[in-house]
Amino acid sequence: MTAAEPVTLVVNGTEHEVVCDPDTPLLYVLRNDLGLVGAKFGCGLGLCGACNVLVDGHPVHSCDTPVWAVAGKQVTTVEGLGSDGRPHRLQETFVEEQALQCGYCTAGMLVTAAALLEREPDVDDAGVRRALDGNLCRCGSHNRIVRAVLGARPCGR
Repeated sequence: MTAAEPVTLVVNGTEHEVVCDPDTPLLYVLRNDLGLVGAKFGCGLGLCGACNVLVDGHPVHSCDTPVWAVAGKQVTTVEGLGSDGRPHRLQETFVEEQALQCGYCTAGMLVTAAALLEREPDVDDAGVRRALDGNLCRCGSHNRIVRAVLGARPCGR
């Protein structure tokens, strides 16, 4: 077992030093050490997307990403997408389209969709579906989620 050591992370634009085993999953550090509970533990195998966060703008499964792998990189959680007074456009369209049921998958869907819109602002329906294919939703809200992502594009619907 590796001894605990300090690891410096930049999460939502703020630098944090945490002391942990470098192989600790990023999800555990985000939730337990930094109090950022948006990303959820789903499958623990990087298969469901409930734990997705952005690392240097790319969606990653935080449940199976060791904290050492993100040291010195920019980590963005759902909490970092917007603020109470200024939500991200995706957060607004998710509410408008009622794309939230139980909410368990929502954080992963939002960060994955934010990365998609950043790299492909004029994405179409099929592109949204492909990008979100790794994000599972047990409530069956997929069609509303896709509409919400399309509604958040700079060009609108």
